[in-house]
Amino acid sequence: MEIKTLKELDLTTLTRKSYGNDQLLEDKVAEILSEIKKEGDLALYALTEKFDGVDLRGSGLRVQKEELTRAYAQVDEEFLEALRLAKENITSYHEKQKRTSWLDAKEDGSVLGQLLLPLKRVGIYVPGGTAAYPSSVLMNAVPAVVAGVEEIVMVSPPRKDGTLLPEVLVAAAEAGVTEIYKVGGAQAIAALAFGTEGISPVDKITGPGNIYVTLAKKQVFGTVDIDMLAGPSEILILADESAKPEELAADLLSQAEHDPLASSILVSPDRKLLEETVVEVERQLNLLQRQEIARASWEAYGAAILVQDLEEGMDLANQIAPEHFELVVKEPYSWLGRVRNAGAVFLGRFSPEPVGDYFAGPNHVLPTGGTARFYSPLNVDTFTKKVSVISYSEKALRRDGRHITHLARKEGLEAHARAVEARKLW
Repeated sequence: MEIKTLKELDLTTLTRKSYGNDQLLEDKVAEILSEIKKEGDLALYALTEKFDGVDLRGSGLRVQKEELTRAYAQVDEEFLEALRLAKENITSYHEKQKRTSWLDAKEDGSVLGQLLLPLKRVGIYVPGGTAAYPSSVLMNAVPAVVAGVEEIVMVSPPRKDGTLLPEVLVAAAEAGVTEIYKVGGAQAIAALAFGTEGISPVDKITGPGNIYVTLAKKQVFGTVDIDMLAGPSEILILADESAKPEELAADLLSQAEHDPLASSILVSPDRKLLEETVVEVERQLNLLQRQEIARASWEAYGAAILVQDLEEGMDLANQIAPEHFELVVKEPYSWLGRVRNAGAVFLGRFSPEPVGDYFAGPNHVLPTGGTARFYSPLNVDTFTKKVSVISYSEKALRRDGRHITHLARKEGLEAHARAVEARKLW
């Protein structure tokens, strides 16, 4: 790979902010949504057979208790220990995000406030396909549990034998998921949004998936809420001469192995570091089981960018707004205040991105494709809603009534004004 300066780069290629803008795919997804609306479970069975090669008509879509029991028997104790420790960390982190309802009593007797209420029923999507992610189960379900959501419905595409990965099922049971269905893709999103005979509709859908899942979430928004429109994974590392090429290469490839469309970017004012890291990436690629995927990602969307100094590197990072942003520099905390746009920031060489993916506690469902400019990571607030509270006193309405009616009549809304005047306070 060639080391490039900012002048030589096409940043739009690296960030791919247009991900998902494909009318042909939009139309295919719309057709799937329409089928689920019309045919319900029959369409779910047919589409699961068509896209996943699995006929679930005999066993049914819903995971039964005995399947969960079998799953526990199939996982090893080391996995279970790691999963439970990760859940503890994720729970502890998200507990700190909880907020409470509030009421503010005024001297005139009025009370204003806000109720924070959990959503009643949410759906979480857990990807299958090239990899399965027990960690995604925890990251979606645990904040919902902390928020107080009563019903958490998980959907995930089945394997060829009609089952879900035992680790995914165990993670769901440990995290507090209340219903599990063996269905994926756009059809799963449609079932969660519109409901079928066997799956009741939800209030919100969270969790990343492939392009069909993303476009389906986009199209059902408004019928239900969604967390975000997630694209391929990204990492941007800003490094100085203190960084080690072997570690940087490993961190870059940790994202490249996700998806051929994943983006791995290294930024540094040190040309020697960039060159040595590029060589190290090539060496480590040959060691990966998912070498083909990682190589395709690195060659298409990887970059080694030479900047004048760390200041310019930080400006570039904020412009790209990466999903994962590693600050591998001598004094990372001195640069933290300069971060404006990132899904998650990892400080120092002992904070590689997988620490956040699996164990530390912060959520790994993060904004991609530059949307960290306005999206936040999945969090407890994702699963709550706010209700305004207004209790005006007679004294307050007598004082403010004329102002209210004046504003209403300026907008041509006479009935609004009369609703205030009907109290006959002046």
